[in-house]
Amino acid sequence: MEDKTLYTVTIFSENTVGLLSQVTSVFTRRQLNIETLSVSPSAIKGIHKFTITVYSNREDIVKVVKQIDKRVDVLKSYFNTDEELIHQEIALYKLSTPDFLKIGSAEALIRKFHAQILEINEICVVIQKTGHYAETQALFEELSEMIGVLQFIRSGRVAITKSKIERLSDMLQEREKKNS
Repeated sequence: MEDKTLYTVTIFSENTVGLLSQVTSVFTRRQLNIETLSVSPSAIKGIHKFTITVYSNREDIVKVVKQIDKRVDVLKSYFNTDEELIHQEIALYKLSTPDFLKIGSAEALIRKFHAQILEINEICVVIQKTGHYAETQALFEELSEMIGVLQFIRSGRVAITKSKIERLSDMLQEREKKNS
């Protein structure tokens, strides 16, 4: 992916039916593939936060964010690079208990990757790992090579900016000053 950077697009909106479809269509029209997508309520009551990662060049991501901002239900959208954010993913790995117990170094493996065992029963073991993509992928690859992974799932990115408060808060305060 020459000249492409991984950008994280953050969109603040009301929780409106169909908005996700509208937002994803903006990326589709620009032929940008969404890598990860996470939607949840934000720290501000009544406002939802979309976190989308996409490889793009700066020129295209600026255009995408401007197009998203034109949507009626979108309050504001931003884009950031990894250096401007604190971000994580969560991954779950389901393994066969008998195979897992055969690993003589299971505890060492869990410690090495800073993972946790969420569930263990006679059939399966479920391990949780939070971290960046490379970290969750490394554990997947090691487990796959050692004993095989029955199921694997990784969340979309969750991210916050390194700034003191949510960027939307600044915008809302400015809007309030203008209306006063």
